[in-house]
Amino acid sequence: MAENAHTKGSDESEGSIGRLKRVPPSYYLAAGFLVFLALIPGVLGTTTILLLTYSLFFVMFVISWDFVSGYTGLMSFGHTLFFAVGGYTAAILNVHYGVHPALGIIAGVILAAVAGLLYGLPARNIEGHYLALMTLLPPLIMERLFRLFKDTTGGSTGLIGAENLIEMDSFAMTAWVNYYLAFGLFLFIFLLAWVITRSDTGTIFTAIKESEDAVASVGINPDKYKVYAFVMSAMMGGLAGAVFVHTPAGSASPSQLLSLVVIIDVLLASILGGLGTITGAVVGGMTIFWVREWLSDISWTIPVLDVSVSDINDVLFFLLLLALLMFLAQGLVPWVQKRGQRLLERRQVGDPEVATDGGPTPDDRTDPSHPEATGDRSNKERTADNQGETR
Repeated sequence: MAENAHTKGSDESEGSIGRLKRVPPSYYLAAGFLVFLALIPGVLGTTTILLLTYSLFFVMFVISWDFVSGYTGLMSFGHTLFFAVGGYTAAILNVHYGVHPALGIIAGVILAAVAGLLYGLPARNIEGHYLALMTLLPPLIMERLFRLFKDTTGGSTGLIGAENLIEMDSFAMTAWVNYYLAFGLFLFIFLLAWVITRSDTGTIFTAIKESEDAVASVGINPDKYKVYAFVMSAMMGGLAGAVFVHTPAGSASPSQLLSLVVIIDVLLASILGGLGTITGAVVGGMTIFWVREWLSDISWTIPVLDVSVSDINDVLFFLLLLALLMFLAQGLVPWVQKRGQRLLERRQVGDPEVATDGGPTPDDRTDPSHPEATGDRSNKERTADNQGETR
């Protein structure tokens, strides 16, 4: 009985180990990255914390874009509209009308959802570069209008004076607390996008990307899911933009919310990380943001050109990005996943493990001294039996 209990306990332990081994390595990397983000502010200065906060909001923008364009294949070049609608709505209500930031954020998300609906409805009948052009024009028009009506929007410099969502006694403490606010919002948007894209809805998204006709042939209305993807994406981007303007790291300005540079960086980040992968949006977003910052801070002078790295940081950034995209055509995350899968397969082939069903391991089956060995062992036993019978 004790032996049975011991065997049962061993089997359960081995089963647990087996389940742990089946967890994708990327999950451990993601967990480590989240722990890093949670702990790193404790050793950083205020300026770096503000930059890290900004990078989290940028990653949220990338996630919201990849949610619709990476998964459904509906190319949107106008996602800055959602960031700006959320951000400017919250800031204008707070600065000009004294509305509490929380209420302004809710209003910003609602209006961003309406903007997403206005994108999603035409997307039912427009595809490819026509859709890309259609989505690109509204933010360009909005940016021009915002620069003209400077009394309301602040013009080129943006709207100054929006309250911080959380205000502390010192600026350093305010920056620190608002970083964790951004971190919490990042987790929420990441998990929301992750859950949806791994549900039946996410499966339909990718099916629409592969073949819209095939989706319709099984009785599913692809138009409904296109509109849903745009509205959800707009709400994510609008929420991030609305909270962004109420932190020390952000403001309601064209350069931060409406600029073409913003949408270009968002697209590049998603492609670099891996289209149609939420984790790729995070990896690509962080890479793009911090490489830009790193290059802009290097004051070293290039001898031949007689200019500093920071002076031509954009040129160097795009050259570096071009090289990465040439060697990593599918993105960083798919590349790492493939490498990890190959490594795992090699380990499984070369590393003998205890069988979870209680049977012999591969080494046991080839070991002549093992009672359950096959091949040579069985032949020896049969030979001995035959000799005994002869005697």
